[in-house]
Amino acid sequence: MKKSQRLNIIIDLQSQQESQALQMLGACQRQRQEMEAQLQNLKNYRQEYREKYDALKNRGLSISQLLEFRAFIDKLDKAIEAQGQTVEAKGRELVQFRKNWEQKHQKTKSMQKMSAQAASDEAKLVNKREQAEQDERASRFPRKNGMRSA
Repeated sequence: MKKSQRLNIIIDLQSQQESQALQMLGACQRQRQEMEAQLQNLKNYRQEYREKYDALKNRGLSISQLLEFRAFIDKLDKAIEAQGQTVEAKGRELVQFRKNWEQKHQKTKSMQKMSAQAASDEAKLVNKREQAEQDERASRFPRKNGMRSA
């Protein structure tokens, strides 16, 4: 088996790994976007709840109602903080997936270049052999342009 053929088998395997890495990167990006959307929803809900709290507070609420509102807002703040940390962690994971895919992509490209060079070298070798065979055949038969008869 020629070197270029062996390299093509390896390139196919490497391409599959690159494709898997790209799929994992895409999945991670989608998860991060979903988490960011959840975080934004929590922030929006907190803002709406805070506005409702402020409106009711001005009308007059009992102490227990005010404490319930405050406790719920505190829970929302903690949920927002936790979701923010989750988004940040997913962002770090996303960076790692991107690096992994970039490494695999570069390796695939390098191997493709090696394969192309090997194929080029093989073609040159075949041409050289063919030329040598033609030269050998030509030297076996004398030319018919008058050189033989002297």
